[in-house]
This record gives sequence, C-alpha cells and structure tokens, in this order.
Amino acid sequence: MSRMVTAATVRRSTAAAATALALMAVPAHAAHPEPGAARAGAVLPQPDKSGLRGVLSTARTQGAPGALARIDDHGTVLRMAVGVADRGTGRALSTLDRFRIGSVSKIFTAVVLLQLADERRLKLDAPVNRYLPGLLPDDRITVRHVLSHRSGLYDYTNAMFARTVPGFEAVRTKVFTLRQLVKRSLRHPRTTPPGGAYSYSNSNFVVAGMLIRKLTGHSLRTAYQNRIIEPLKLRDTFYVHPGTRIPGRHTRGYLTPDTVGAPLVDATEQTASWAQSAGALVSSARDLNTFLAALLGGRLTSAARLAEMRRWVPAGTGQAYGLGLRRRDLSCGVSVHGHTGAVQGYYTYAFASRDGRRSLAALATTSNSGPVMNTMLRTLESAFCGRRAKAARGTAVVERHADVAPGVARD
Repeated sequence: MSRMVTAATVRRSTAAAATALALMAVPAHAAHPEPGAARAGAVLPQPDKSGLRGVLSTARTQGAPGALARIDDHGTVLRMAVGVADRGTGRALSTLDRFRIGSVSKIFTAVVLLQLADERRLKLDAPVNRYLPGLLPDDRITVRHVLSHRSGLYDYTNAMFARTVPGFEAVRTKVFTLRQLVKRSLRHPRTTPPGGAYSYSNSNFVVAGMLIRKLTGHSLRTAYQNRIIEPLKLRDTFYVHPGTRIPGRHTRGYLTPDTVGAPLVDATEQTASWAQSAGALVSSARDLNTFLAALLGGRLTSAARLAEMRRWVPAGTGQAYGLGLRRRDLSCGVSVHGHTGAVQGYYTYAFASRDGRRSLAALATTSNSGPVMNTMLRTLESAFCGRRAKAARGTAVVERHADVAPGVARD
C-alpha cells in the first residue's frame, strides 16, 4: 500500500487516520463492472504514435488552431503538438503550455472531499443539508448523489450558455458566489429523483465546492493547493479565480461561434467564475498526467475511498461514472479512468490506465465544435489501444461540462 501524499500543512493525525482507513480497504461494489481486459494486470499495447499525430492533425483541419498530447508510460514520455498557441503571433503550440482544463477540475474537487471522508469529517451517504443546512430543497440528496451526478439538480449552464458567444460574453468578467450559482439551478425543476439515473450537471460540483469551503474553513484555492498541488509538486496547476489571466507560458483558447463560418473568439481571459469548483482550474499536460498517476496509484486517498470513486453507474455508450471520475471502455477492451473538460476555447482529455501507470493528457485549443470534440476522443484509442484500435465507437456523449454551449460534444 502506497502511503497517502499529504501536504506539510495537514496534521499528522489526519495522515495517520487515513493510513488506518487504507489498511481496512475493501473492494467496492461495481454497479457497472469493467470489461475483463480492462482490469488490473492487463498488458497495454504500445501507443500508436502515427495514429495519435493523425488525430491531432485532423482536429487542426477541423478548426482547432492547435492540438497537443502527452503520454507518460512507466517513465517514458511521448510529446506531440501541432498548430499554434497564439493566432496573433503565430507562436507554435508546445506541450509545455498551460491551459484551462474545464471539467477535469471535477476530479480535483472530488479528491478533496474524499480526503475529508478519510479524515472522518464527511460521510458520503449523509445529506448535503447536514453540512449546508437549508441549501437544497430535498434532504434526501446526499454527498454521494452530488459527486456521481445523481442528485437531479438542474444544470444552470444550460440556460446560461443557450447562445454560445453572447452567453459567454455576458459572464466573461462576472464574479459569482457559489450560492448564487446554486440558486440559478434551483429556479428549475429537478431532472431526476435523488439517487436516480446519472444526469450530468455542473450544479453538483458547485455544491461540492461549498462543502469543501464549509468543512475545511478555507478557500477552494487553499484546499487545492494544500491537499493536491503542493504535495504532488504540480508547478503548472493553479486556481486563479477570480483572476482572468493564465499565469506563465500558456496557449490561448478560441471559442467557435454557433454561426458557421463566423470568426473564432479569443476566450483565453475570463474569470471562469461561472464554473469555479466545477471547472476553473488551469494546468498542463505534465501536471494532469502526474495527478492521475498519483490518484489511481493510491497516493491521494485511502484505498477504500479510491474504490468509492470507482463504484460505477452507467453514463452513456461505452462509459460509466463514479465519484468525480469517468470510465471509458475502448475498442480493444481496455478501460481508462479520468475526465474530459471543456471550457470556452479549450477541450481536454485526461485519462489513465486503471493503475495509473500510463496516462494521456490531450488538448484542442477550441470548443463548441462537434467535429473537433469527437476527433479528440480518438486520442484515447491511439494512446491505450495502439494499432489494435478500431474506429472509435459512437460519438462523444453530449453533456454540459463546466463549460460549453449547445451543439458541443461533451465528455
């Protein structure tokens, strides 16, 4: 059992409690079990380098100014980038560039709450209203329901981004409180009963952010920094909200308007306040792979909590959802765990093998483009199935990430 990574600011008693929980870990029940070839011990084919480069090049021809991918595999690193990071200057895109990761932020948020569960400060099956009295209209909605998108809370971004560019420009510089975002959700009827079928909603992870702030007594930035970023030495990962700029070397992101042929909109600078704990983190390909390797390798939570993250429920063709973690089943029988993330101007895939030993981070520097989104799905096939990859099954499931607008293929 690998020891859990903890920040210097986390008390020794906390780490001790988490380690004790890890020793008591038992396998979680899988409501939607993984294919046999996807389980621990499976030998992965070598990545298809030419296939991966072809995917990135296709995304560029479909309208993305640039696209990149990085694979980390048992100490071997494969890096690829095509196109430009800045359409104005023509600077080439690099795998070293930072970018907005959209809903991949949800894994970070879930990890913090699961660490709090390890510390016995949170119960996954307790009502959210136990910790945030009166926030939600139904005491049956639990923390687990929120983290697995089974609360039934309406996704407020459906209305917010009904028109892509005007919706974005209306909130680009605004600063919301988390409670204000929840109120936007509660103006609408719920989509399912608590504990019902999976129904993706950014509102869930706004509630998760409120839980983090209440239970830690710290800001989201401090919680991410102390519990994940500093322990893993993620030098490119930041929660800059409500700042609008990406620090250091970064690629610009370009939003595709709804009108065919309309010019791309540079969406790089924004508060991302409409997303916050649902999708406002900045990172890099290197850091995302480091993070997933640590998480799936058991270094961020106890084994019991990691098993909870992988209690899967059906979430679309060839995929399932746990607690802030998505599973995709690929054409070669391999299963990968991670998340996609769309935020205006950026579309990210961040997935790893079940044991975290091979990880992929891929980015296209546009959003609201169905063809680009579906093309980027094929990076998983090239990275984890190699030349055994068959045509990607189906298309990306359409959901409203912490990010997007109608017509966009999401996660």
